[in-house]
Formats: sequence, C-alpha cells, structure tokens
Amino acid sequence: MSNFSSIAFYLPELLLVLTILAVIVVDLIPGLKRFNWIIALAGIVFTGVLLYGDSGVSESLYLGTIASDPFAYFFKWIFLIAGFFTILVSRHTHALRGADLPEYNALLLIVVFGLFLMASATNLVTVYLGMIETVSLPSYVLAGILKNDRKSNEASLKYVIFGAFSSGLMVYGFSWLYGLTGSMSLSGIQQGLAGVQEPLALYMAILLVLAGFGYKISMVPFHFWTPDVYEGSPTPITGFLSVAPKAAGFAILMRFFYSVFTTNSLTTIAGVDWLTLIALLSAVTMTFGNLIALQQENVKRMLAFSSIAHAGYMLMALSILSPDAIKAVMVYLTMYLFMNMGAFFMVIFAENQLNAHTLEDWKGLGRKAPFLGALMVILMMSLTGLPPSAGFVGKLYLFAVVIASKKFYWLAIVGVLNSVVSLFYYFRIVKAMWLFSPADPKPVKADSVIGLSILLFTIPALLLGIYWTPIINLIDKSIGF
Repeated sequence: MSNFSSIAFYLPELLLVLTILAVIVVDLIPGLKRFNWIIALAGIVFTGVLLYGDSGVSESLYLGTIASDPFAYFFKWIFLIAGFFTILVSRHTHALRGADLPEYNALLLIVVFGLFLMASATNLVTVYLGMIETVSLPSYVLAGILKNDRKSNEASLKYVIFGAFSSGLMVYGFSWLYGLTGSMSLSGIQQGLAGVQEPLALYMAILLVLAGFGYKISMVPFHFWTPDVYEGSPTPITGFLSVAPKAAGFAILMRFFYSVFTTNSLTTIAGVDWLTLIALLSAVTMTFGNLIALQQENVKRMLAFSSIAHAGYMLMALSILSPDAIKAVMVYLTMYLFMNMGAFFMVIFAENQLNAHTLEDWKGLGRKAPFLGALMVILMMSLTGLPPSAGFVGKLYLFAVVIASKKFYWLAIVGVLNSVVSLFYYFRIVKAMWLFSPADPKPVKADSVIGLSILLFTIPALLLGIYWTPIINLIDKSIGF
C-alpha cells in the first residue's frame, strides 16, 4: 500500500505522535504544565479507541515496511495498558520526586510508539528503527532519569553499554541476511533463503539476530543488564520494562523467525535446525534466572532474575513450530502483564510507606496492610504458576505445546522443575510479609491510586485462572501475521 493510502490505517500511531508533541509543548507553558500527565493519559485512552476501531484490519502499510494485522493489534493493547498505568502510578511514587515528570511522560510515550513499531515491523529497516532508535534510546534515559541517584545513573550506563553491543550484533546479522538474499523485507528474505546452499552462513545470521532479540527479552547470555537496570531504575520504569519491551521482543522474535526462517509448510528454512538452539537457550535461561533469584535479598533484583526465568518459559514454546506455540506465548504474556506489573506496584507501595527494598524490610508488611498483603500472595501464586491463578493457565498452555509436539519432552521436565524452584523465592516474600512481626505494628495505608492499581491487576491475575475463555477467543483471532 502506498504511503498516502497507509495513513488511514496508521491513525493510532499518529495520535501517539501528536500526544508526545502536546506533552512537550504544554511543558513550556507555565499555567498548563500541571495538566501534562492528563494529556498523556488522555492520548493513550484515545489511541486505544482508534486501535479498537481498526482491530479487524489486516493490511501491509508504507510499501510493505509495516504490517497492520491482528497479531500487532494484540500486542499494542499490552503496550497501552502498561504505558497508561505506568504514567498514572508514577505521579504517586516517592522514587520520582525531583524528576522532570513532563520529560518523563514524553519519553515513555516515545517508547510506547516504538513498541508499536516493533510489533508491526516487516522490514529490516523498521525493525532497526523500532528496536534501537525509538525504544532503546529513550529507555536508556528513563533508566537514568534520577540524575542525582548513583544507582539510577549506573543502570542507565549499563543499559547503554549492553544495548549498544547486542544491537550492533543484531544489525551485523541483518547485513548477512541482506547479503544472502538482496532483500530488506521479511517475506523477500524468506524467499531468498529458500535457495541458500551454505547453511553455515545462515547459522551465523541466526545467532547474530538472536543477540539483538535476546537482549530485549533478557535471554541468557544477553541478560547481564537486567538485574542492575531493574534495581537502579525508578520502580514504575522497572515494572514497565519488565513487561512492555519484553512483550515487544517476543512479538518481533515470533514474527521474524516464523516469517524468515520458516517455510510456509511450517518447516525450518534450508534445513537449519534453529529450534534445538531455542530449546537449549530456553532451558539455560529459565534455570539461570531461577537459581540466581534464590540468592537475592533485594526484592527488585529478585523480580529481575524471575523476569529472566519467565523469558525462558516462553522460549520453551517457541522451540515448537506451530500456531499453538504462538498462541501459548500470547496467552502467557497476557497473564504476565497483570501478575508482574501488579507485583511491581506492590513494590512501589512498600518503598513509599516503609522505604522497603530488601526482604528484611518487608517483614510484617502483611500484618501492617492485610488487604494489600493478601493481594501480593495472589500475585506470587500467579507468578509461581499455582492453581487457580492466571499464571497456572499460562504455564499450562506452554507445557501443553511442548508435550504435544513429542519433540522436547526433556524441556517440559526442565520447565516443571524450574517452576518448583521459583516457589521457594516467591514465597520468601510471602513468608517475610506474614510470618514475622513488624518492628512497628502501626498499620500503613497505600495511596489510593497505587492501592487501586494493585487491586485492578490482581483481579485478572486470579480470575483468568478460573475463566480464561474470552482471552483465548481474542488470541485465536490475533495469531495471523
């Protein structure tokens, strides 16, 4: 579709751009500066309205560089929900006191726009522009938004270093693909690779591309930035980074590998067995994340390593070539959105009220705030994958895909064992909250916005473990590229 004709199908993204400009301009007007966050939230809401109106469309836009399809729309909803609540909660967290919130809101909206681009990219150039230019660069600034905080500055610096290294490897892999096929579009590369006679070159390209995508989803061995960035960043940004860019990373990973390295008959291109590579990386990623999380005392670092483990669980399904594998990952990402962001909102509450960062600081929190403590137990159950929770349903779909394939039984066993390991460190938080008496028994009360956000994310983390049919129906309509 031509550039001019594509505009009608690109209205949600254009509205996001206008919202970013409005946030920047309003910040320059002293009397209107305080309405900055309202403009940002309103822009996300109206973007969602436009997105809902276009949700049935499936078109190739801007001369084949961007796809407007149900698959992309599904992930865009995840980005909007994560972005909306991050901006909302950020106004009520003590961690961002002294930060330039209008600048913060604009950068966050730019990241959301970049995530939209990542989910829709069907060309090497748009993949690069989405992942590196529009998502990564603002994310580096957001991680270091607390200019006078040493940990925040360290988080930003490490994010930049590891991001630049892995992105460089990814772009080098893109150059191999272009050299092999002479095409920049994903469909053109797939057609060009069908005649490749030298699989060694293709293996090299796959490894290099995986470096970039693996960095975005915190896959071992490209995970090194995750614990330090998660710990040093303001907690709202940590929660956002743990969900939205990870979801975008899986979106582009699935679109790229299923469009480029897979034939239309769902077999690997040129006989290259990249599925076994994904399976091995999945096992290593989930095992490393869980074992290191066991040793953590800082709650944010613990959740950072658990985020690495969750990436390993989702990679488990991607080692299987089938539409059900894509469906399983999309189901899990939906559940992960609610249970992980809900947990980070609870971390914000603990930081605000008690300046709590370690498990020692969390002791007795359940007795000081019984309702929110009970919600945190539900979120920990869901992250572990215990029934009846959304996390259990998500893991059930992942394991079912692997077992049904009859190819990687060992990987399913590794996944189950890792889920057992995760029970120990998630329930260390529960133990600290409920089985210890607080030093100060005085009850604490959450800010109404933060308390409501925790509740709103805990409800689906529980209900989707009991009744998940609507989500499955939605995903069934969203699988097609």
